[in-house]
Amino acid sequence: MYADFFTYRQAYLPNAGTILKRLYGLIQQHFCETEVKIWHRHPVWFLIGNSIVGFSVQKRGLRLMFWSGADFDEPQLDERGGKLKDASRFYQSVDDFIESDLVCWIEKSHHIQRDYQNIVNR
Repeated sequence: MYADFFTYRQAYLPNAGTILKRLYGLIQQHFCETEVKIWHRHPVWFLIGNSIVGFSVQKRGLRLMFWSGADFDEPQLDERGGKLKDASRFYQSVDDFIESDLVCWIEKSHHIQRDYQNIVNR
C-alpha cells in the first residue's frame, strides 16, 4: 500500500505532502489490523470490510473523515455528512494536528461502527 500512497502523495506535493505523510503514519500506527487501499482515489482504512477512516485533499485543506464519526460525540469533528453518519475535520498544516485527538477518534472508531458493507441499496 505504501507505493500507492506515495503516488497519491506525490500528486499534492509540496503543499499537502507533509500533512499527508504525518496523518498516514499516525493512522497506520494505531490502526495496524485494518486493510488500507486507495478507494475512490483516496486512502481509506477498512475494518472487516467496512470503511472506517480516510482522507482527501480538498480546496479547504486536508479532510480527515470517519465514516461513523457523527456518533463519536466529538465537537472537533465538526463537518457532518448528509445521509451517512460521517464526520470530518479539515487541516491546513501539520501544526493543526493534535495527536491525542486523532488517537481518541481511532479508538472510538474501533467500537462505534455502522455496517456500511451490508447496507442494501434501493
